[in-house]
Amino acid sequence: MKIFIGCTPLLLIIFTEVCHVVSFNQKKPLSPVIFIPGDGGSQLEAKLNKSDAPLYCSKKANWYSLWLNLELLVVPPVYCWVENIKLYYDKATRTTHNSPGVDIRVPGWGDPDVVEWIDPTHNKAGAYFKDIANVLVDLGYERKKNIHGAPYDFRKGPSEHNQFFIDLKKLVEDTYERNSKLPVTFISHSMGSPMTLVFLHQQTTEWRRKYIKRQISLAGAWAGSMKAVKVFAMGDDLDSFFLSGKILKQEQITNPSTAWLLPSPLFWRPSEVLVETPSRVYTMSQLKQFFSDIDYTIGWDMRQDNMHFTLNFSPPDVELHCLYGDGLDTVERLRYKKDTIADETPKLVMGKGDGTVNQRSLRACHAWIGRQSANITNVALNGVDHMGVLAHNDVLNYIKNIMQT
Repeated sequence: MKIFIGCTPLLLIIFTEVCHVVSFNQKKPLSPVIFIPGDGGSQLEAKLNKSDAPLYCSKKANWYSLWLNLELLVVPPVYCWVENIKLYYDKATRTTHNSPGVDIRVPGWGDPDVVEWIDPTHNKAGAYFKDIANVLVDLGYERKKNIHGAPYDFRKGPSEHNQFFIDLKKLVEDTYERNSKLPVTFISHSMGSPMTLVFLHQQTTEWRRKYIKRQISLAGAWAGSMKAVKVFAMGDDLDSFFLSGKILKQEQITNPSTAWLLPSPLFWRPSEVLVETPSRVYTMSQLKQFFSDIDYTIGWDMRQDNMHFTLNFSPPDVELHCLYGDGLDTVERLRYKKDTIADETPKLVMGKGDGTVNQRSLRACHAWIGRQSANITNVALNGVDHMGVLAHNDVLNYIKNIMQT
């Protein structure tokens, strides 16, 4: 149906070319989307030129998939994988570097496929933003035109991501220009939400208002998580029956991003107990001593390198939608049977959250309500876990509706 405005019937016959035509069937322009992944949410590729390696590990290899590569996460290849993906911390420069003889790169900048699937073979176990991207395509979006991905080396914290933030700004501006100057929507997950916050803090108010339409945060780890403390203590098996947290720990604890995701002092009280043994406790203010007692002071160093990003918790100053799961058992405290904790495995004391991120961190975006002019919406989904939020029907429908407004 069409209606012609400002024309009499006679003028319509004579001067139809000057009449203003409004179509009620015309679709609203679609805000282009950039996916910002979380910890483990980007593909990694490696190239090997090592002078030495165990007999069962390769010393030479051209570029191959390092993450997510399920074939490497079984014994014995997992031991080689750990050696190839772990980082080494330089106390002089306060930066990290790869294992000697190992080059690692993040493929597919701007391509949504590399964050829709963290397994490049598209194994269903490696699905990530895939379901959300399919919803957008159903709305009329096109991959690589108005759907993009912004992958990064998730092992590192924001202190080592200057180039990523530069590249992301250019991707936003280029996407804006190629899509009729429509401001961009960020859809972020987990650690990707505070990474987006760091990026937005680096931009001027004028830039944000010109180029950014909104951020949709899914399971945002805004204030860190006690799970990061657990990783430093005992590793994490990635919720897989076939993987060993003890083996993966040797890689996981070398990541500055793990240290950045430790509980924020803005949301955990100084006197709050994080770890307990038969004779003592480690409170939030005693976290440095905890790292000393587990014989990994590098973890504390990496936390300090990124602490100023944690403490800058001013609002993003853009329209924000916070969606997160809730009501699931989530580690809240570690309890040791012995006082010597360096080589012990603690018991996990549970609280509430999405199974990975604590409730208070997921809800941290509530703290910005009333502190910015742009609207903030919070949606808690009871019983939805940290990864499940990416494919839950309520989330997909919410995104579908909001992207049409």
